[in-house]
Amino acid sequence: MKYIQRILEPKIRHTLRRNKSVLLLGARQTGKTTLLRRFPADLSVSFVQPDVRQRYEKSPHFLKGETEALSGKISKRRPLVVLDEVQKVPDILDVVQDLIDRGKANFILTGSSARKLRRGARVNLLPGRVAAFKVDPFSLSEFPSKNLSERLLYGSLPGILSVSGAEDRETDLESYVTTYLEEEVRAEAVVRNLGDFARFLELSASESGNIVNLRKLSQEIGVSHTTIGAYYQILEDCLIAERIEPLTQSKTRKKLTRSQKYLFFDLGVRRLAAREGAKPSRDTLGKIFEQFIGLELLRSAHAVGQGARIRFWRDPDGPEVDWVIDQNGAYTPVEVKWTENPVLSDARHLEIFLSEYAASGTGYLVCRVPGKIKMSRRVTALPWQMVDELV
Repeated sequence: MKYIQRILEPKIRHTLRRNKSVLLLGARQTGKTTLLRRFPADLSVSFVQPDVRQRYEKSPHFLKGETEALSGKISKRRPLVVLDEVQKVPDILDVVQDLIDRGKANFILTGSSARKLRRGARVNLLPGRVAAFKVDPFSLSEFPSKNLSERLLYGSLPGILSVSGAEDRETDLESYVTTYLEEEVRAEAVVRNLGDFARFLELSASESGNIVNLRKLSQEIGVSHTTIGAYYQILEDCLIAERIEPLTQSKTRKKLTRSQKYLFFDLGVRRLAAREGAKPSRDTLGKIFEQFIGLELLRSAHAVGQGARIRFWRDPDGPEVDWVIDQNGAYTPVEVKWTENPVLSDARHLEIFLSEYAASGTGYLVCRVPGKIKMSRRVTALPWQMVDELV
């Protein structure tokens, strides 16, 4: 696969030009290492290699000497130092913080877990010293797709999209789930009962995109609901699932849902983790399509930043809206339908939302129409290929 420009690349370049350092957080195989190659480093260290990792674990301050030696050689600019998978040697951040504070170098740090970076009183994510960016699988704007079904089934990890055969994609996704989700995530989390966590992983993948019911999951697995909450936190910290908060402010509705949703970061990984087959029913396709749009909105929000958040809205006694783009209090409601022929009744919950929130603008019905269709004065049907335009 030829190199595909990531949305984040210009932002990273701009940050480095300002003599600021960068932290890239993303699950494994989202393309962080490939992205790093776009930034020639004066010193590059990968903590994935056991011998390298052990060297810096024993002597974190070895990095200080290496970096200061570079500073002596390069006079017109700050040297660029790249540290890959920095969570594997979290103590190195103390040294990085000192070098940044003294202006000795600019850094690009990558990590596939925020959990280890937060563990311990001395470890932090260098607040105020680095610009943090989320590296997601390919978005539609980065890697457009004409085959919606393939994207729903196999997701958009760069390594999976580069494989042409469906059978090979299935094999590689299975390997990802087995070697990464089941082994590395569990080992990092120090879960006492690996069987319980494996069952949770399968159920949480099946429940991706649904409102979480901790007590129901606790009964199915046989652990406390607080343990289920801790398990979800592990998925968040390891960047496997993202929590979606509901919109709860309303002048007229008193029972708006306050429980969260979680979305698995990639649909192919989600399907294999949930042990689902490659021939979903029409009803299942509709649910996956809703998650697909949610993920695309999240990826756009991560890229845009500036306070953009993705929420949802649900009244247990009535209407609900799949996704709400919250841009500093300005709302854009988004309903998702698995249809090529939307009708006005498909937009009725959007109309209710728009009438209740004065700060909202146009509502969008994202579906499989070939082009934009004006459904009413304030609601537009939008092709799924154009969803990145909404954030």
